[in-house]
Amino acid sequence: MELDMNTFEELKQMSGDDFIDELVDTFLEDAPKLVAEMKSSLQADDADTFRRAAHSLKSNSATFGATRLAELSRELEVMGREHRLSEAAPRLPALEETLGSVCAELKGLRS
Repeated sequence: MELDMNTFEELKQMSGDDFIDELVDTFLEDAPKLVAEMKSSLQADDADTFRRAAHSLKSNSATFGATRLAELSRELEVMGREHRLSEAAPRLPALEETLGSVCAELKGLRS
């Protein structure tokens, strides 16, 4: 289980049943784009763009209670800030695998 269900339920109560599905759909659409942006910025050796994408993914993941994904994103964000992209590249597969699990769980929680 990748999601902290307490965090997810709090978000659901605050946003309402209808809006939670919109939030989930937006995450499911945006998160893969952020990972793609991270990959392309790695290839371009663009640490700032990499850092920003990792930061966005971290924040969005934390909102849903995807704490492991948020932590992996935070680590990558720090690497981007410190221009340590060569260390970041080998960690992307774990990020993508975790993101896949999070997305599957979120899809299952849609109303």
